[in-house]
Amino acid sequence: MRSITVLSGGVGGARFLRGLLHGIRTGVLPGVSPDARVTVIGNTGDDLWLHGLKICPDLDTVMYTLGDGIDGERGWGRRDETWHVNEELTAYGLDNTWFGLGDRDVATHLVRTQMLEAGYPLSAVTEALTRRWLFPTYADRLALLPMTDDRTETHVVIADPDLERSPSGRRVIHFQEYWIKLRASVPVESLVFVGLDEAKPAPGVLDAIAEADLVILPPSNPIVSVGTILSVAGVRENLIATKAKVVGLSPIIGGHHVHGMAEQMLTAQGIEVSAAGVGLHYGARGHGGVLDGWLMDSSDTDSVERVTAGGLRAAAVPLLMSDPDATAAMAAAAISLVSEDA
Repeated sequence: MRSITVLSGGVGGARFLRGLLHGIRTGVLPGVSPDARVTVIGNTGDDLWLHGLKICPDLDTVMYTLGDGIDGERGWGRRDETWHVNEELTAYGLDNTWFGLGDRDVATHLVRTQMLEAGYPLSAVTEALTRRWLFPTYADRLALLPMTDDRTETHVVIADPDLERSPSGRRVIHFQEYWIKLRASVPVESLVFVGLDEAKPAPGVLDAIAEADLVILPPSNPIVSVGTILSVAGVRENLIATKAKVVGLSPIIGGHHVHGMAEQMLTAQGIEVSAAGVGLHYGARGHGGVLDGWLMDSSDTDSVERVTAGGLRAAAVPLLMSDPDATAAMAAAAISLVSEDA
């Protein structure tokens, strides 16, 4: 196995990727060549424009994590960050400083924005940025691709009792405002995926799926991370048609998400908040879905039979990404689940 493609969101996807690459390096992944190439298709549905800057939170989280520049405690942003720019914006009275732009992080957004305004597509910009962060360690064995070069944004519909501001009693806000400013503390009525219906896959995305030996859906948010990638034109169809095995890992453990707001997003879409519910939502390729196998946590062992009845290979193992070794063991279990002799 020499080619692995991963459909990744931000924090959860990045931590899984770190463990996957650790597993390749240490040789603990069954059937995977030590010089295997990993292609990451990153979610851009969380992207936003703020202070005139183009911000790609999930792409940056993957880039910083694998490039050893991430703030490990927060799980996002740069390590050893300072906040002078954000403090000055606050002093000017701007009301959108809830998105904490660190000084080091601002440099990435400035470079990205300047390149976009010069006419480069996001895929070319991402390639240029990752040359700093990924190439020194991984050379040509790791690539990070945005899911699309087109502008896509996820917006959230919430109740708003201020009828002067929102006569309908509802308000639409950007996903980042819901997650960071409101801390996902209010119920979601529905989601609005702006631009997603017209989005075309970025160069290399469909090839990365069609030519892979293995495709992995990591424990990222199934609605606003992996779900948005699957909604880009051609991605789902290529995932169903690929010769590769496709395996996913549950972001829900014991009925709850480990990080983020998967519970709120699943509820808004009417999907059961459970490991089995998410696995069956993705579905088996033999039944119109996208997966061959679904890995759940040991606490959800009693759901294995239910998922298997839905046409998927299923197993339960420890899924907490406590360190790279534990995460590499998860990746090894996922690969073993869908191996030909399983």
